[in-house]
Amino acid sequence: MLQYTPNPRSLYWLIAFGTVFLMSVALYMEHAMHLEPCPLCIFQRIAVIIAGLIALVAAIHNPGTLGVRIYGGMVVASCIAGAGLSARQLHLQSLPEDQVPACGPGLDYLMDVFPMQDVIRMVLEGDGSCAEVVWTFLGLSIPGWTLLGFIGLIILGLFQILRPAQEN
Repeated sequence: MLQYTPNPRSLYWLIAFGTVFLMSVALYMEHAMHLEPCPLCIFQRIAVIIAGLIALVAAIHNPGTLGVRIYGGMVVASCIAGAGLSARQLHLQSLPEDQVPACGPGLDYLMDVFPMQDVIRMVLEGDGSCAEVVWTFLGLSIPGWTLLGFIGLIILGLFQILRPAQEN
C-alpha cells in the first residue's frame, strides 16, 4: 500500500499559510466586523505571528532532520503559549458575571504607563473586556476557535518533531 507523507518543507508552508489564515480572519473581524480585540486577543495574535514566522523561516531554510525538529519545537512552543492564552480567555468567559474582573485600560495605555513585566501580568490576569463574548459560530466564541487553530498547528508541529529521520 502506498502511503504519502508530506515533506517537512511542505508542512512548514502549510503551517505558515494556516497562520496567515488565522490572522486574516482576526483582521477581518477587527476591521470589517468592528470587533475590537481585547489585550488577551492581541497576545494570541502575537503567538500566531511568531509561529507563522518560525514556519516561514523553516520553509525557506529547508533544514535537515535536526533543524526540522528544532523548528517544529519552536512552532509547538509558540502555539502552546497561544493555546494557554486562549484557554485563559475561555475561562474568563465562563465565569459568572459577579466574578468577572473589572474592565481595565487598553493595551496601548498599559504599554505607555507600565513596565513590560507589569503589562504582561495584567494582561494574563485578564479583565472584563476579555470575558465578553462578542461573537460565536457553532457555539464557540473567538478564543474557542483560536484554541482549535492552535491545536491544529501544535499537531502539525509535533508531526515535524516526531517524523522518522529517513523521511527528511
